[in-house]
Amino acid sequence: MLNDEDFAPREHAYMLAALDQAQNAWAVGEVPVGAVIVHDGAVIATGYNHPIGMHDPTAHAEIRALRMAGEVLGNYRLPECSMYVTLEPCAMCAGALMHARLKRVVYAAADEKTGAAGSVIDLFAIEKLNHHTEAIGGLRASQSAAMLKDFFKEKRAQSKGAL
Repeated sequence: MLNDEDFAPREHAYMLAALDQAQNAWAVGEVPVGAVIVHDGAVIATGYNHPIGMHDPTAHAEIRALRMAGEVLGNYRLPECSMYVTLEPCAMCAGALMHARLKRVVYAAADEKTGAAGSVIDLFAIEKLNHHTEAIGGLRASQSAAMLKDFFKEKRAQSKGAL
C-alpha cells in the first residue's frame, strides 16, 4: 500500500471521480463503492455498486465500469486502460479485471474480508495466470474507509431504530 503523496495529481482526480460514484451507490442504499476507467488520460467509463437494486450479484462497481468501457471501446479487452476503485477488488472483480487485460488497477481502501489484491489473497500476483494486471492500493484510502464506516454506521442505526 502506498500513501496519497505517492500518486500524481491526475490520479487523485480519477479517484475523486470514483468516490463520487461511491456516493451514487450510497444514495440508492448500496455499499458505497465506485469505479472509473481511464483510457488515454480520459475517464471513459464509470460504475458504482448496485447488486441489491439490480438483483444481480455481479453488479459490483468494477464489473459495471468494465461493461461500459467495453461498449465505449468496442472491445472486451482493455489493455491500455486503468481502473480507479474505492475498495480493493474481490476475487470476482479481480478475475474480471485480468480477463479484460486491464493494465492497472489503483484502489483506495483495503478490504480485510474479501480483498483479492493482497488483503485475503493476491490474485494479481499469481505467476501461473496468463495475464497480470498491476494492482496498487492506498490512494485516498482514509477517505474511502471513512465513507464505508459512515455508511455501515448509518445502516446499523437504521436497523436499531426499526426494532
